[in-house]
Amino acid sequence: MNRKIVLGICLLFSIKSFSQKDSIVLKDIEWDKHAPAGVIELFIPSNNSLLAGFILKANGIGKHPTLLLLHGYPGNERNLDVAQVVRSRGWNVIYFDYRGSWGSQGEFSFKNCVEDVVNVVAFCKKYSDSLKIDTNNISLFGHSMGGWVSLKAIQQISSIKKAFILSAWDIFNQYKRQLTGEELNAFNKNSDTLGKYFVLHGSLKNRFQPVIERDEFFDLEKNLSALRDKQIVMLDEHDRNKKIAAAIQQEKPKYFKYEVWQTDHSFTNKRVSLIKEVLLFLNK
Repeated sequence: MNRKIVLGICLLFSIKSFSQKDSIVLKDIEWDKHAPAGVIELFIPSNNSLLAGFILKANGIGKHPTLLLLHGYPGNERNLDVAQVVRSRGWNVIYFDYRGSWGSQGEFSFKNCVEDVVNVVAFCKKYSDSLKIDTNNISLFGHSMGGWVSLKAIQQISSIKKAFILSAWDIFNQYKRQLTGEELNAFNKNSDTLGKYFVLHGSLKNRFQPVIERDEFFDLEKNLSALRDKQIVMLDEHDRNKKIAAAIQQEKPKYFKYEVWQTDHSFTNKRVSLIKEVLLFLNK
């Protein structure tokens, strides 16, 4: 058989094999001349502070569904690969840093993070015309602490119906044990180091004291009735959140999926599978 024909057949089979394994196909965006895709830096008001962020604008005229990307603690994994693919599928994506983290003003606290999401949604509604945001179709994607933030925020914002939760940090159950004074002092001694390297403004005592005092606001297993009309996907790399998943399932939300994947906290070896799941969920 001709060598060129053999190579052609091999190439055909390799392409077919790849396409069957990975359904994410990347291609350049053909700019709409009247409303091209792009990026705009944002400074979003949140209780007398400004949140630093940006919007990845979708291509095309008209308003677009919009995904809010909520990072973890302190936010080294930003999941911007997810953002770029989601944007290429016609969605806006907004990324921002919570109050007191990285370049944002104000004091960092877990409760403030939830309030920041509420304020970002209000910002989206105020500037929906200029930013081309379909305010009837805003969804959340939260990783780690951002997963905890997403589950709290979606309960407070009636207009948001979807949240994709990746490796949620169960803050309450990790810190519900009453810590000794010595352990609290150890937290505080590390605050300068965290502020220097992770850029989190505010003391560790103020950050963790409410959790340590067993404030039920932090407990993801309680007060879940607001999730009944929501759609939620939870993916984990461990089964430590299975009680949270069971509590959510008991409320019989409109849609709920919980899976544990063999991966690490950042889903390092599952990026294509992760993006595929996000796209399927957003398009439900």
